[in-house]
Amino acid sequence: MEHLITKTLRLLTAAILVVSLHSCYNDNVEELYPGSSNCDTTNVTFTNDVWPVINANCTVCHGGGFPSANVSLTNYNEIVAASKNGSLLGVIRHDAGWPPMPNGGGMLPDCNIKKIEIWINAGSPEN
Repeated sequence: MEHLITKTLRLLTAAILVVSLHSCYNDNVEELYPGSSNCDTTNVTFTNDVWPVINANCTVCHGGGFPSANVSLTNYNEIVAASKNGSLLGVIRHDAGWPPMPNGGGMLPDCNIKKIEIWINAGSPEN
């Protein structure tokens, strides 16, 4: 009799555990990863939005004395030149006809690309 009670209690405990663990599941991305889908594109500036992305993802290859493909992106004027000839957006969006950048890496986050697009479409202001 004790064995039957112990076995029943174990099964009941296991069932409660399974149900309680399942009830903790949450598929709301915004709650799991706050800010992951929040892309603030108001007041996009070169200094606050564009330069940090370029500096973190591009200047390691496109900087220094011998920049890759002879394309330097270490200052405002160089970045504006790349934005005006279409290469900056072409490479970061992985558009056909442009080498995908960052080279050997994945695409930049959509939010970063969107901010760079907004800055370029605003005339690439130095702000």
